[in-house]
Amino acid sequence: MDEIFKPSRRTFLRGSAAIAAGTVAGQAVAQDGPDPKITELQDWASYTGVGVDETPYGLPISFESDVVRRNVEWLTASPISSINFTPIHALDGTITPQGCAFERHHSGAIELSKDDYRLMINGLVDRPLIFTYADLERLPRENHVYFCECAANTGMEWAGAQLNGAQFTHGMIHNMEYTGVPLRTLLREAGLDAAGDLADKWVYVEGADASSNGRSIPMEKALDDVLVAFKANGEALRMEHGYPVRLVVPGWEGNMWVKWLRRVQVTDMAVGSREETSKYTDVYENGIARKWTWVMDAKSVITSPSPQMPITHGQGPLVISGLAWSGHGQITRVDVSKDGGITWETARLGKQGDTKALTRFYLDTDWDGSPMLLQSRAIDETGYVQPTKDQLREKRGENAVYHNNCIQTWFVNEEGVAENVEVS
Repeated sequence: MDEIFKPSRRTFLRGSAAIAAGTVAGQAVAQDGPDPKITELQDWASYTGVGVDETPYGLPISFESDVVRRNVEWLTASPISSINFTPIHALDGTITPQGCAFERHHSGAIELSKDDYRLMINGLVDRPLIFTYADLERLPRENHVYFCECAANTGMEWAGAQLNGAQFTHGMIHNMEYTGVPLRTLLREAGLDAAGDLADKWVYVEGADASSNGRSIPMEKALDDVLVAFKANGEALRMEHGYPVRLVVPGWEGNMWVKWLRRVQVTDMAVGSREETSKYTDVYENGIARKWTWVMDAKSVITSPSPQMPITHGQGPLVISGLAWSGHGQITRVDVSKDGGITWETARLGKQGDTKALTRFYLDTDWDGSPMLLQSRAIDETGYVQPTKDQLREKRGENAVYHNNCIQTWFVNEEGVAENVEVS
């Protein structure tokens, strides 16, 4: 692992002094003389480039070869049941390229062809049905942009600053445009009269891989915005994202977004599978587990500057940028602090898209070379305000692994180098 990406366990700075903020005064750098990159003939303009068929499926240029998913080897015993991280520090806008979107597998990614694909709807339905991939393509489809966040995102940070990089602290997330058929369409095709009163009914979903990753979903959510998706960002799903068909459960923890979806069973109770009992619950200090914590609360992180994106241009105009999201709906405001939460400035939000999707924010400022303690704080349409880590600890203690949506702090020194620290 490259030196810059090695996890840091440094934890310090429980408080801070105020740091002065500047104003934006950006302009192009004045030239004292001719710039040879402008005035002299360059190699790339001296010969013809590659032809149109050089790369039938387009790839990133070699200069961007460091914008890739990465894992942390010591987090899991094997890459077969493991996770890697989206390079959120190196991206802008909100849409995550499929090739950069994080992976989480419980028994490895499988190869399942469209021809072999089957989806069964059974249980408390009028007519058990089996859909082929071709069947799904014939049904009315929808397109929506949603974020998918692993419940363990930022989980290593409960006890203190641990991983040195936004990719590692917050990179278990992606944001893509999904195309698919609403789950309610398939359930209604099978008929729900046999289920009776739907108020207390559930669906149990499972995948075709060895782990199956079964999860129970309340019928209310299943009939709302859950999508049976077969495209992402306009193209077929990647193998690691559940090709050919996956479930999309907007705003809810990523473990419920079952990949290689093979079965949807209507039930009269939650099944209580491994993934919703021994896993994906939050254990309080007294040992009691908080379950059914599906919704991902409002959260944000500054992606630049950050440990993997230091300030390299020196003093002057600086764009502080990051991402915010909420499983409860749209982000309505993001505040940014440069002094560890003593003072806050309202950031500029990028173009808003679908609800339960990533929102890009920017704070255009001027950096005078003084150290900064950078934080961001998201507020969603319900009025929920992203908490500090101490506020979360007060409610849940430090036994938890999942659903850590605390405010993140980066310490930026005089050289522009950033480090993960804790100001709680």
